Amino acid sequence: MRDFSRDRSMLALNTATLGHNVDGHGAGWSPERVIDACAERDFGAITFWRREIGDRADAIGRAVRSAGMEVSGLCRSPFLTGPLAPRTARAVRDDFEAAIDMAAALGAPVLTIVVGGVVEGSRSIGESLLRVADHLAEALPYARKAGVALALEPLNPVYAGDRSCLVTVRDAVDLCERIGAPELQIAVDVYHVWWDLSLERELARAGAGRIAGFHLCDWLARTTDVLLDRGMMGDGVADLKGLRAIVEGVGYAGYCEVEIFSAADWWRRDPEEVLDTVVERFHGVC
Repeated sequence: MRDFSRDRSMLALNTATLGHNVDGHGAGWSPERVIDACAERDFGAITFWRREIGDRADAIGRAVRSAGMEVSGLCRSPFLTGPLAPRTARAVRDDFEAAIDMAAALGAPVLTIVVGGVVEGSRSIGESLLRVADHLAEALPYARKAGVALALEPLNPVYAGDRSCLVTVRDAVDLCERIGAPELQIAVDVYHVWWDLSLERELARAGAGRIAGFHLCDWLARTTDVLLDRGMMGDGVADLKGLRAIVEGVGYAGYCEVEIFSAADWWRRDPEEVLDTVVERFHGVC
């Protein structure tokens, strides 16, 4: 396992950690201010959310690289199925392609895919995953041409109804194998997999070439909100080093991306404090 006790070159910030993915939260820093703050702390990369980028993808990507870092990814695709998805297949396709275009312009190698919930009226995760597979198969040629990988992120089962009918790494690997495109990969997020005793077996089945990212945070034992109350690393019950050992044991050698949704705690703090704490915990407990 890699030694990060002093090295932070593989530390990436997901800007959700500063509240930039939800209206009315965070300190409202511009992308440029986030870039400067991360560069001052020797982060290796940043993952942005689409709502921050607007029509400035090229300029923001150049600013990150000029600061000596990389853009590690872009969050995220539209929901493909379920109650939060665009209402028509055409609208899903158009928004999906717009997200791919933004990732390419930003210089992000990966677009995170949160697939959406159970198809309305079906009451079937299996049927819903088949619908997801159809959307992915349609989008992959476009992504391939743009040079952008699509990273399926299975979410904790509590989100199956509305946000993600994809709830296990097993099902994510099954989708990758079903579709058979090298551009379709997997993002492993501590928040969503910390409980899964099959993780090592399923990641071994996927192989290092299928793992596009590893996301850090923690699961609070007494969480008050399953969406917006993630813990800072070390404040919860997840075995962070054990999980990283599994991911790296399969051969993953990419960034460790800190992504913390915390409306009642970290998003209310000074972003400078948040970033300093991220660095401290990355060295100490991850």
